[in-house]
Amino acid sequence: MKKAHYKFLIISLLIVACSTKKTPPPGPTPVNLYTVTKQQVLYYDEYPANTVALSQVDLRPEVQGYITGIYFTEGSHVNKGQKLYEIDQRLYQENYDQAKANLKVAQGNEEQAQQDADRYKYLETYDAIAKQVLDHAVIALKNAKNQTAAAEETVKTAQTNLTYASIYAPFSGTIGFSQVKLGNMVTVGQTILNTISTDDPMGVDFLISEKQLVFFEKLKTKTQETLDSLFTIKLPNDSIYHQMGKLSVIDRAVDPQTGTIRVRDEFPNSNFILRPGMSCVMRVHNQETTPQIVVPSRAVVELMGEYFVFVSKDTVVRDKEDTTKTHPGTVAMQKKVVLGQTIAPNVIIKSGIKEGDKIVLDGVQSLKSGSEIMPAKKPDAGEQGEKAGEKKPDSASVPDNTTKKDSKKK
Repeated sequence: MKKAHYKFLIISLLIVACSTKKTPPPGPTPVNLYTVTKQQVLYYDEYPANTVALSQVDLRPEVQGYITGIYFTEGSHVNKGQKLYEIDQRLYQENYDQAKANLKVAQGNEEQAQQDADRYKYLETYDAIAKQVLDHAVIALKNAKNQTAAAEETVKTAQTNLTYASIYAPFSGTIGFSQVKLGNMVTVGQTILNTISTDDPMGVDFLISEKQLVFFEKLKTKTQETLDSLFTIKLPNDSIYHQMGKLSVIDRAVDPQTGTIRVRDEFPNSNFILRPGMSCVMRVHNQETTPQIVVPSRAVVELMGEYFVFVSKDTVVRDKEDTTKTHPGTVAMQKKVVLGQTIAPNVIIKSGIKEGDKIVLDGVQSLKSGSEIMPAKKPDAGEQGEKAGEKKPDSASVPDNTTKKDSKKK
């Protein structure tokens, strides 16, 4: 039995040994290549931005009382000088009427004192009156004049308070929700009645790097016609606002903590689409006129905050089965690149590769520097597919002459 058991064991091992075949080493990774070229691109530099009113004020009462009138529609456009609120005027009207009456009394006393002084001066010329009586008359006249002046100031104060009982729009703009209702008591300088802000034009604020300050200072000195075509905004619904903007203000100082400075553009807003506080994207038309290297974004690999592409390189490769032998082959070499503006499915490469390089378009996630690759038989298959499916994005465009070249190649 033992012999039979050993024979069975030996036969089983032989069968397993015969059935186990040596796994061949993996072959080159099949990839599509993209030939790097330079082309003329038109695109926008984009900055997060917010709309702001060029002027905004909180309406506060300057007299105390109850609200007796509201004369506007909340959220509507109001014109400069339009009556907005009325505070109970009865008390201020009474004070004004009383001040005017007191003024008339003071004016009458002054007139009487004037007559007495004139009469005593006449009599004094004939030595028909004591000097002391004339002196008293002159002093009485001065007091009467002072009382008249005081009464006039009281009238002005009463008239001002009566005027303050009616609140008017200080400028044309959009008014918000009323913070008080009819019958509410308001306190001088404390109660906020409402807020009004200018609405046409509307400001758009955004931050730029201090490195870009010189560029924007140059834009500020350009002619109005050239300047208008440089600035557009993308609204929260990703639509492009139909009006062009102009550079208005560059802040006085750079923030030393962030190295940024605030810039404000102005946009026409006659249809009141823009409201203060909206989040939007400021698009500044890039003025770069030299051709740029543009590659599909999917060819770029991000690693630890840095960006790389794989460049195809023809070389001599060692045979994987017999390392003593070599053969011509192609490998993918990883190269660090500096990215520029993203343009829809493509991205501008500022440095790291040059025109004429062939980069790996697909399968970059499975590669490492020095990996052997097998390019597609049809050259630039990735490039042809990319251009065929490419759509003209909002944030960039390619000139017509570039498109014609591509169509001739096809």
